[in-house]
Amino acid sequence: MLTVHHLEKSRSHRVLWLLEELGLEYELKTYQRNPRTMLAPTELKAVHPLGKSPVITSDGMTLAESGAILEWLAEQHAEKGFSVPATDPARAEYLYWLHYAEGTLMPLLVMTLVFRRVPKSRMPFFAKPVAKSITRNVIRSFIQPQVDTQLQVLNDHLQQHDWLVANRFTCADIQLSYPIEAAASRYGLGDAYPALAAYLERLRARPAYQVAIDKGGPVTL
Repeated sequence: MLTVHHLEKSRSHRVLWLLEELGLEYELKTYQRNPRTMLAPTELKAVHPLGKSPVITSDGMTLAESGAILEWLAEQHAEKGFSVPATDPARAEYLYWLHYAEGTLMPLLVMTLVFRRVPKSRMPFFAKPVAKSITRNVIRSFIQPQVDTQLQVLNDHLQQHDWLVANRFTCADIQLSYPIEAAASRYGLGDAYPALAAYLERLRARPAYQVAIDKGGPVTL
């Protein structure tokens, strides 16, 4: 039996989602974040030395990293059509979008989260105005412009396509879902990126997405 070690409000929602799309049975072990630090509990280190989620275990195999897990699951069940085979001309584009989510877009959103938390951390009262000013300027002058560029590129692409690649729903769409959810939560999509906002609604409308929410809880912090 495949076991998913799922951390609440994390990337591991994507693993639950794909498993539901594939119609596979699995055991779900859910871990709660530390309410003060919002970090994963130490119990996860007994599963994988990094102590992070998602992690899956099956028949003595342990695999971490959401992208690796999605790719492995999709290729193990290639007949379901959630991956793009090596012989398909769309394979290169599929790999690009699959790795773009964590390699390009997500680091900017993590930086946003970290910098927004800096002024909320414990420090002398006289340092807070300085911390707020620095973080606000870093987000406005460095992070926000890069996020805007990424969201515009995605919006332009999705004006021409319902899904990212191969004219069908694939693991690339599942992988991108988390940073898009995070971007919507931290920056908003609004009227600026209508194609991207519509794409996010298509993702959320999939029955397997909703089942994953029911089983694993909300997607983002």
